Amino acid sequence: MARSPFTLVAAVTAALPGAEVVGARALTSNGDGRFDSAIATLADGRELVIRVAEDDVAARELAEESLALRALTAGAREMLPFQAPTYIGETRVGEARALVTDLLPGFLIDAVHIPAGRGAAHSIGEAIAALHALPTSVVRAAGLTARDADGVRTEIQQLIDRAASTGRVPARLTARWRDAATDDDLWRFETTVTLAGLQAQSFLFEDDPQDGPQVTGVLGWRGLTVGDPAEDLGWLSGAPDAADDVHGAYVAAASRAADDALRVRARLHAELEFARWLVHGHDLRRPDIVDDAAALLESLADGLRSDDLRVVAAYTGGVDSALDVLDRTPSTAATAIDTSMQTDAYRREDLWHDDDVDDAGGEDVATDDAATDPDAEEIGEGGAAATGAAPSDAGDARTGQPWEAPTQDLTDISGTRGSAHSATTPERADAVKRAETSGHADAESEQPSDIDSAEEAQRAARAALQRWTSSSSE
Repeated sequence: MARSPFTLVAAVTAALPGAEVVGARALTSNGDGRFDSAIATLADGRELVIRVAEDDVAARELAEESLALRALTAGAREMLPFQAPTYIGETRVGEARALVTDLLPGFLIDAVHIPAGRGAAHSIGEAIAALHALPTSVVRAAGLTARDADGVRTEIQQLIDRAASTGRVPARLTARWRDAATDDDLWRFETTVTLAGLQAQSFLFEDDPQDGPQVTGVLGWRGLTVGDPAEDLGWLSGAPDAADDVHGAYVAAASRAADDALRVRARLHAELEFARWLVHGHDLRRPDIVDDAAALLESLADGLRSDDLRVVAAYTGGVDSALDVLDRTPSTAATAIDTSMQTDAYRREDLWHDDDVDDAGGEDVATDDAATDPDAEEIGEGGAAATGAAPSDAGDARTGQPWEAPTQDLTDISGTRGSAHSATTPERADAVKRAETSGHADAESEQPSDIDSAEEAQRAARAALQRWTSSSSE
């Protein structure tokens, strides 16, 4: 029997000692009736929500939400572009568990009524992306569940088996789900913080005159976990108009690598909600719930198209694709700025040595002693002249630096400026000359700086890639 709002708000003072309740009204969102809810107005103007569980399952859900809300520290809340309810306290109404939180303002939009385009759809996608960007330490520090991709997959397989064991799942659905669960391509994803079951009713909106409805709050935190981000997108199967725009806004705002299987797994999670409802009814020995779930599953099976739950677009590239990108990069794209090491405190032969070039040119790489030797320039010029090659082929004549074998230029791919290909540019020649005539290097330069270490690592990476691609082509 539903409790009156006055009965419920009277218990608020037990959860918040000293509170002065001056008003009460009912709160409903057309839920499943497993909670009695009311809004209490305090003398200081605050409004609080009290929810009382109707059964043991609902009581466990309140306990889970209590833990989740307390896990959201002030720092974590600052990272979110929307509000989450604040935990106020817990109490009991009779023998039932009750949770008290603050009231978040806003209105709800049913999934089927969420419009496409800017406004609600885009705001929802960005809100979900922000939630998934929370550090996983928020969940782990609170002792909440954290699953990796294999753990999520195992739970899915167990759910399919349990649902199938009831004998109420159409064979077509069982085969479809099991095929998806065994498809390795679906389960290569990066786990994130999720609510493991967001719904359209989880989002509170306020209208913006220019941008339309914007998400200002998110409800339903009891499922806070580390898991599959697709679980929070499964409800989009019930939002036909907005699904593409929500997904597009989510992908654009997400900070992780692209997940080609995201929408496929989201569809799978949506279908498995019916299986969860079936298993729930079976565990409670509720024939009414089992029959309802079975009817939903039959309708799902009848309405399925011939498509499978498979990744439609997947990355199939490798080193060949990477080399194709390099081939399409214009030669003028190489930067004229050289950030390589220019100091006489280094022995260049310790950093880069090309045996083939040494044998062909007959000259060793210049040492730090040669850099200050007046005859070093003559030796370098003589070496270049002996080959009968133009300076651009022989290397930098003023440093005696041999020509370097071409390597794959990863500058545009890695974002690192500077390349071995800029060795003969005027800027580099001037920098070398300045280094030669400086007469000394600062004592601290004997230890490689962070920039020098990064340049050395880049050179090693380019050489390794060249050797690997050369050996692969053979």
